[in-house]
Amino acid sequence: MLRRLLLLGLVALPLLAPRAHAAANSKDSAVVRPATRDYIAEARAAFTPENRAYQRQRVALAIVSPLVGIAVGLLLLFTGVAQWLRDLANARAKGQWARVLVFFTLYSVIMAVVLLPLDWYSGWALEHRFALSNQSLGDWALDQGKALAFQIVAVGVLPLLALAMRVVDAHPRRWWLWLSLGALPVAAASVLLQPLVFDPLFNKFTPLHDASLRDDILALARRADIPARNVYEVDMSTKTKKVNAYMTGFGSSQRIVLWDTTLKQMSRDEILFVMGHEMGHYVLHHIWKGLAWVAAGSFAVLWLTAWFARALLARFGGRWNVHAAGDLAAIPLLFAVLMWVNYLGAPVANAISRGVEHEADVFALEITHDNDAGARSFLKLAEGNRSDPEPAGWVKLLLFTHPPLGDRIRFALDYKPWERGEPNRAYRGK
Repeated sequence: MLRRLLLLGLVALPLLAPRAHAAANSKDSAVVRPATRDYIAEARAAFTPENRAYQRQRVALAIVSPLVGIAVGLLLLFTGVAQWLRDLANARAKGQWARVLVFFTLYSVIMAVVLLPLDWYSGWALEHRFALSNQSLGDWALDQGKALAFQIVAVGVLPLLALAMRVVDAHPRRWWLWLSLGALPVAAASVLLQPLVFDPLFNKFTPLHDASLRDDILALARRADIPARNVYEVDMSTKTKKVNAYMTGFGSSQRIVLWDTTLKQMSRDEILFVMGHEMGHYVLHHIWKGLAWVAAGSFAVLWLTAWFARALLARFGGRWNVHAAGDLAAIPLLFAVLMWVNYLGAPVANAISRGVEHEADVFALEITHDNDAGARSFLKLAEGNRSDPEPAGWVKLLLFTHPPLGDRIRFALDYKPWERGEPNRAYRGK
C-alpha cells in the first residue's frame, strides 16, 4: 500500500484501465467498416455472473485496501513499534539522513510484510483465479521485492524523505507549504525518469518488431505533430493476458509503448485507434496539465495532512510519546494521514482523470475517423477485463479513472462532427 502511495509520480497516461485485457482477434487490415453490431448489447452480454463476481471483489479491494494500509500505519504507533524503530535508528545511526534511512527501511519492510497477504490476494491470487495472469508466484514475489527496494532507494537513499523531515522539524506550523512548493520538481523528475529507470526494472523493452505497423504508428504521430522517433513493445505477456499501450516521459525520455499482448490480441486499426488516444494525451499536454494539478493539489492535500496530523498528535501524542510531526516516529502517522486525505480526495481526482481520458478519446476519433475501430477496441476491453460496462454511479464516482466502457462505446459510435461539417474539438490537423 505504501509503495503505491510513494510511487504515484511514476505513472504514465494509460488508455486502458489497470485491469484490462482484450479478447483475441486477427490482425485484419485497417478498413473502416460500418457499425452494424450492437456493441452495447455485446458488452452487457459479456458481463457474465463470473465477471460480476470478479468486479465485486475488485471494487471491495479498491475500497478496503487503502483503509487497511492506513490502519496498519496507525497500529505501529499504538503498539509502540514506530517508537522502537525511532529509538533504534537514533542509537545506531549518526546524522539525520542515516537515521531517516534506517527508520524508513525498517518501516517499509514491516509494512510490506504485514500487507503481504492482501497484496498477494489482490495482485496474484485473484488474477489467477479468474485466468487473467500468466505470472508465476516466484516472479510476482520478485517484482514485489524490486518495488520495495526501489522505494527504499528512491525515497530513503536519495535524501527525499530526510529533506522532507528536516523541513517538517524546522517549520512545525508551515511545513506543508514548503513541501508543496517542492512537489512539482519531484513529480516532474518522476515522469522524466520512469521510462529510463523504473519501468526497465520490471520488463524488457525492445523496438517494435513489426516494421509495417511501426511505420503506420509513426505516420500517425507525424500527422499529430509529435516528434516520435521510435515505438517500443514490452514483454507483458510474461505476466498478464491484459492489453495496454501508453506514451510516457518527455524530452529525451519520451516513448510510445505497446504491450506485446496488445499486438497479439488487437487488429491493426484498433491498435492505431489506441495509439491515437495515447497521442492525444501528448498533443493535449496532459502530462504537463497533470503536473500542474499535482502542484496545485499538493497545497490542499498537504495542508489537510498537516491539520489531521496535528489533531491526532494533540489527542494521542502523549500516549504515543510522539509530540511533533518532525519526530521520526511520526513518519507512519504522516504517511497514514496522507493516504487518508488521498482516499477522501479520490472522487475529485477521478473526475479530473475521466475528463482527461475523454479528451483523448475525442482526439483519437478526430485523427482516425475510425469510429468502428474505437468501439471495437472498447468492446474488447470490456470483454477481456471482465468489466461492468455500466457500473453503479457510486462505483464510478469512487473508483473510475476512465469513463465507463459503455459510455466510451456509445461516444465512439456517435461522435462524427466531420460528417456535419463541424470543427474538431481536439485534433487541429487535417
